[in-house]
Amino acid sequence: MNFSKASIVLVTLAALLAALPAAQAACTDASFKGVYGVLSSGLNGSGQPASSVDHIVADGAGSLTGSSTKSIDGTLVTFTFTGTYQLNKDCTGNASFNNQDGSTKHVNIYVNSAKKGAFLIQTDAQHTESSVLAAQGAAKCTDLGVKHTYSLKFEGVDLKNGTVAVAGQVSFDGTGSVKSGVATFSINGSIANSLPLSGTYHINSDCTGTAQITTQLGVSNLALVVVNVDKEILALQTDSGTIVAGTLLQ
Repeated sequence: MNFSKASIVLVTLAALLAALPAAQAACTDASFKGVYGVLSSGLNGSGQPASSVDHIVADGAGSLTGSSTKSIDGTLVTFTFTGTYQLNKDCTGNASFNNQDGSTKHVNIYVNSAKKGAFLIQTDAQHTESSVLAAQGAAKCTDLGVKHTYSLKFEGVDLKNGTVAVAGQVSFDGTGSVKSGVATFSINGSIANSLPLSGTYHINSDCTGTAQITTQLGVSNLALVVVNVDKEILALQTDSGTIVAGTLLQ
């Protein structure tokens, strides 16, 4: 191989290497520091459907505190918790924290490459529950901070009416009212297409909040956690007899 051909090979190889994604930096407990929202769904140890939306503060040194709004087979429970976590260099890890009944909940953690979120799975026997975790980031935790149009998706169970799936769009006006919205509902397979939405909302200074959404099907009350620099909202329906959770995405 002459010099010119070798140079071409080397330049080509360098270009290919430059195009490859950079290796993920090692994780430590300090990688998981800040405020996060968590949305969970699945079956508890008694086989009952359960969903929750949580607000978590991690200190970067292996300890966390949080608050949870949970629907257990349609019964709403709210509580605060403390816990611990540990991250490995490969960005996997685990955490444990107290549950509403005094038991200890254990989860495995799988952090995404940007370290702005993770997927979790509960590892206690007889439980079938997974979660998505998202960093709050520099979110503006006010009614004005969520003055955006969001697409939305919800799914779960209404104990009176059966399985529920919803997809649609909603716009918040920045002053606590729903400016506009539309959604399609599938309730136990019966379709209600493109129903208009109206309602109110309120965002607290810690990025938790509430909303009340009205359609011709009725009124739905929601617990909210704003994450991803206002671009995403995690939500749980808080009406009795519902185990329905979802996400609003800008």
